[in-house]
Amino acid sequence: MTSRLVTYSPAFTLVPTYECFNRCSYCNFRVDPSQDEWMTRSHAQAILQPLVAQGVIEILILSGEVHPKSPRRTAWFQRIIELCELALEFGFLPHTNVGPLSFDEMAQLKSVNVSMGLMLEQVTPTLLQTVHQHAPSKVPEVRLQQLTWAGELRIPFTTGLLLGLGERETDREETLRAIAQLHHQFGHIQEVILQPHSPGSLQHWQGQPFPSHQLVEVIQLARQVLPDDITVQIPPNLISTPQLLLACVEAGARDLGGIGPKDEVNPNYPHPHDAQLAEMLEAHDWELQPRLPIYPQYDDWLNASLKHRVNEWRSRLDRLKKTYA
Repeated sequence: MTSRLVTYSPAFTLVPTYECFNRCSYCNFRVDPSQDEWMTRSHAQAILQPLVAQGVIEILILSGEVHPKSPRRTAWFQRIIELCELALEFGFLPHTNVGPLSFDEMAQLKSVNVSMGLMLEQVTPTLLQTVHQHAPSKVPEVRLQQLTWAGELRIPFTTGLLLGLGERETDREETLRAIAQLHHQFGHIQEVILQPHSPGSLQHWQGQPFPSHQLVEVIQLARQVLPDDITVQIPPNLISTPQLLLACVEAGARDLGGIGPKDEVNPNYPHPHDAQLAEMLEAHDWELQPRLPIYPQYDDWLNASLKHRVNEWRSRLDRLKKTYA
């Protein structure tokens, strides 16, 4: 039944800070620099403790970006490291996505993360004149460099496209081909997220929702362009109807990403409950299964400590599958 399998990650998101020096005009996440109180260790402990008994596996560390030349950059980065270490202390598996990092920063995070991520969004430079006009870290070359460094460092990586920013169909194909080329070189891309723009209450840009009927077409294109060992992921809270979600799965999307209490990037769109999704998919002969934030083929890329924790989680999931088989 593997051909009828859809996966998701039972996840919870920790946000060290919402402050960000970028001002993407579609963003519903950021606040201005110095206008946010950073998450403390004690606050994170209070959040993580109850999650131990709730089936959470992945802790996504998701942050706004502190400028690389800011005097607060070092403290920001150390806070991210600290939250990853804390997640590991509680038995969770950290996955960090905090914007572009230096090579040395990525190397340090590799030791306390089982995987990492960064949305490529679109490689076309034309968006730098529109929605990314005030977003220095959205320069395509900067983000492609991150994907390259992740490959050089052997970091299992998730990236993706944001659809409906004003890009052309040819831009989407070019972005997918750039990802495919890097994966052919390094073999490190686990997943590619196809995220349709979904207007939120905090954004400034008056862009329209990405047309739902086009999402299936983009999934089909992704499956044609991307290597078979890259999973196509779609966010179920941004899919307008169960019928469309099923059509996306039939078209080749096989993962629903991290599902938790809140989508921090799209707070106007709550995540559906995993039991609801499982029931809906089962009615159409699809099986929904939880997964880890690292795919099995990358386990040997981890240091001994992280690999041990991952093996424990894999054994735990295997026992659960046997229990419900």
